[in-house]
Amino acid sequence: MKTVVRMKFGSHLYGTATPESDVDFKGVFLPTKEQVLLGKIPKHYSFSTRKDAGTRNTKDDVDVEFYSLHYFIKLACDGQTVAMDMLHTPEDLIEEKSPVWDVIIGNRHRFYTRNLKSFIDYARRQASKYGIRGSRLNAVRQVLDAVQREDPSAKLHEVWDKLPRSEHCFDVEPDPKGLKMYQVCGKSFPESAAVGYIIPILRKFYDEYGQRAKLAAENKNIDWKAVSHALRAAYQTKEILTEKTITFPLKNASFLMKVKQGQLDYLTEVGPVLESLMEEVEHLARQSDLPERAESAYWNKFICETLEKELFD
Repeated sequence: MKTVVRMKFGSHLYGTATPESDVDFKGVFLPTKEQVLLGKIPKHYSFSTRKDAGTRNTKDDVDVEFYSLHYFIKLACDGQTVAMDMLHTPEDLIEEKSPVWDVIIGNRHRFYTRNLKSFIDYARRQASKYGIRGSRLNAVRQVLDAVQREDPSAKLHEVWDKLPRSEHCFDVEPDPKGLKMYQVCGKSFPESAAVGYIIPILRKFYDEYGQRAKLAAENKNIDWKAVSHALRAAYQTKEILTEKTITFPLKNASFLMKVKQGQLDYLTEVGPVLESLMEEVEHLARQSDLPERAESAYWNKFICETLEKELFD
């Protein structure tokens, strides 16, 4: 199979590598003519030098993962973080590439949308998991107070006008089926959902959130690596929405490194930054002039023309 690109990835890309960091490689390949004709194009293939799958990588381990051109384009159109990172990898970390990659990079703006779903969702989940601001708990409490007075069999659209709206509870873009969506602290519910379905979900979130907030205030049970990834995703989303690019190494790499190594206090130095950054990113996404969806028609044509030229000429 022909290589489209092969690059260093992970902490070496972000600028957060330590002497103990392993080496990650990502890449894109063209399928063979036989795979195309038989409809058996693999999504990806991977290799790792780690001998035991149940252990963590060491500095001597190498992980390699390559995506087929088809699957990579899909990931990028969906705004998946791995594809967006690869699209902005600097030249000094690219070990091999073909002219096909240059064409992709020259048109990467066609992947940009205001709905960088995987970036925002990942960062929001971590913000919600370790967040400590009482405003989020109060928002859930307000929604619970509103819906618990209704018939459990009622659909959300029947009580739509009674739902509170605030910085943590608001209407979002309809889903692919055109259903209106209501979001509470990162959790989205379609208008067709029954009130009785929503209530236990929000109650569980309220109870668990309060306990996690207490532990976060004591710097306990915090997955610092996950929190650093959430911050990274939020910073990258902000840069795409404001500057329409991502810069590597990351501008905030030194701060992210301290977070990753658990050197900061969550209550005063990390939590507030993550919370305010998420609010800013969500606001920017709503106000962005970027399109709603990637230019999939362009990329479908690109795949067809590339395969025809590279495999069938």
